[in-house]
Amino acid sequence: MKVLITGITGFAGSHLAEYILKEHPGVQIYGIRRWRSRTENVEHLLDRIRVLECNLVDASSVKALIADVRPDKIFHLAAQSFVPSSWNAPAESLTTNILGQLNVYEALRESKLHDCWIQIACSSEEYGMVYPDEIPIRETNPLRPLSPYAVSKVGQDYLAYQYYMSYGIKSVRTRGFNHTGPRRGEVFVCSNFSKQAVEIEKGKRPPVIYVGNLEARRDFTDVRDMVRGYWMSLEKCEPGDVYNICSGNAISIQELLQMVTANTNAKVDVQQDPSRLRPSDVPLLQGDCTKFQKATGWKPEIPFEQTLSDIMDYWRERIR
Repeated sequence: MKVLITGITGFAGSHLAEYILKEHPGVQIYGIRRWRSRTENVEHLLDRIRVLECNLVDASSVKALIADVRPDKIFHLAAQSFVPSSWNAPAESLTTNILGQLNVYEALRESKLHDCWIQIACSSEEYGMVYPDEIPIRETNPLRPLSPYAVSKVGQDYLAYQYYMSYGIKSVRTRGFNHTGPRRGEVFVCSNFSKQAVEIEKGKRPPVIYVGNLEARRDFTDVRDMVRGYWMSLEKCEPGDVYNICSGNAISIQELLQMVTANTNAKVDVQQDPSRLRPSDVPLLQGDCTKFQKATGWKPEIPFEQTLSDIMDYWRERIR
């Protein structure tokens, strides 16, 4: 079996490659990277995977790659995934996320890969403005996106549905809620708070952790549980359908901060940084993944406290 992972050099992509190599050793793994993509997340895997250069917004290069690899499964994880960046460069988020996926679908059509399954990594950000009586969030909840990034993910979500209905391309849409773990980019909240705390531990910065909105509540899952769910989605879910993947529990960013500071002996102060506040923010994202659990038997296995501890250790190894 041939598996293609777009965004393999990124956070979730590298963890998915690790999971497949460990749990499904007979699978041939191909990955896509842009010429300027950093590869440190997969350096330890390069002797066991094949990473190919391709820009997803270039239709001709995508078609050539798909025709050459002819994958049995595609995990489409490549995206502009940082919500604040989508406010600063909305066109880039929309182009990268929607046009890149469109090119993958058109390449599948042209190569006549009728038996190829594709998982589309959608996002809980699509739900956007969720009202108190809509918690926990189910797949049937209205989509009210509150950022350009969220709009781009709605576009990806519905594009996958349309290509299944119009052309029979076997697409499974997974709406992943917040996921984190070692190797998460430092701009994301769990990793950012952890890195700041470790830098304070090591005397690299003054004893102040800078924060944004601490009132938002999020549903966190360990990335290693999340990518296991991605794999299971193409094993047991229905094509054309959509599934939430989440822990089912939400904590405030304030609670997250307290857990990070409890993981260090350093004494820290907290200061709000106005640049970390968004024009509009989603107050609460707490999911219901009953549908996905019934289809696959999946459930999260790694406690969030362990996830945060692993992130802190990741930064301790890298900050000297």
